[in-house]
Amino acid sequence: MARIPIIIDTDTAQDDCVTILLGLLDPAADLRAITMVAGNVGFDQQVANAHLTLNVAGRLGEVPVHVGCRQPVLREWSSAEDVHGDGSGGLAMDVTGVHNASEHAVDALLRLTAEAPGELNIIAIGPLTNLAVATVMDRTFPSRVKSLSIMGGSNNGRGNITPSAEFNFYVDPEAAQIVLDAGFPDVRIVPWDPVTLNDATFARPQYDRLCALGTPLARFFQRMCDATIDYDESVGVDGSTHPDSLTLAQLLHPELVLASAAYRVDVETTSPLTRGMSTMAWDKFGLAPNATVVEKVDAAAFYGILEAMLSRQTTPVRPISGMN
Repeated sequence: MARIPIIIDTDTAQDDCVTILLGLLDPAADLRAITMVAGNVGFDQQVANAHLTLNVAGRLGEVPVHVGCRQPVLREWSSAEDVHGDGSGGLAMDVTGVHNASEHAVDALLRLTAEAPGELNIIAIGPLTNLAVATVMDRTFPSRVKSLSIMGGSNNGRGNITPSAEFNFYVDPEAAQIVLDAGFPDVRIVPWDPVTLNDATFARPQYDRLCALGTPLARFFQRMCDATIDYDESVGVDGSTHPDSLTLAQLLHPELVLASAAYRVDVETTSPLTRGMSTMAWDKFGLAPNATVVEKVDAAAFYGILEAMLSRQTTPVRPISGMN
């Protein structure tokens, strides 16, 4: 089976790390590059978390990590450190000799898609700043992307950073709107509400089973996710949320998607009350759709994919301090 070439655009913390692991270890994936964007936690910490994830998979130094936009297009950066802590569960490693790619993430996106037009699939699991800037720099960039899978927004549902807004769209709403208007030929959106909350949230007993698998990956997973599940449960979300890894999984394993539909998706950029809110207009309104929105996935099958991955034995390239 031919592997699917992907680029992961990420603000690496918690489930972003799980997504990178899936990109490295799923037999269907061919991870070509990781591009970093300002989002969940401090930028340098995000970059360190990406290298740490490559390390635990035994792949340190094998996939280029490109540093991208450190601020949203127009706004000050907003973090989710209250949710994720440092995004690494306090883990660390010796970074001597570990280098980021010299090429900026935006330049890498433009170059890689020019070298392989119509072949690369982008998994965007942070704010969409890098993709918006790439689009502004080269208006032909969207046409060179085979598919763009976005974790963002809610399908006319509740947010997770404000009552109305999901974090990724909230942090850089202007970037999100630029991307949604850019004409990417195949845009797929995995929203927070209802899909993540219904089908990609693992209650504590399920979560504990993953953490108890006994592999380095499972121990790493627990350290990445403990702070977030504690936070989620404290605000009424019943378990560990995994929208980012689902965003990649639905591309690699399309049979996971049980329901989806075409929508016209727009993001609020002007109202301070509803900043980052996504409106998803279905066919009733007669608007030209710009995305396919995932509405329901096979939660048990998705859990099985993560369980199989975390059961794999890997040998970290370098020791990881803090991981039992």
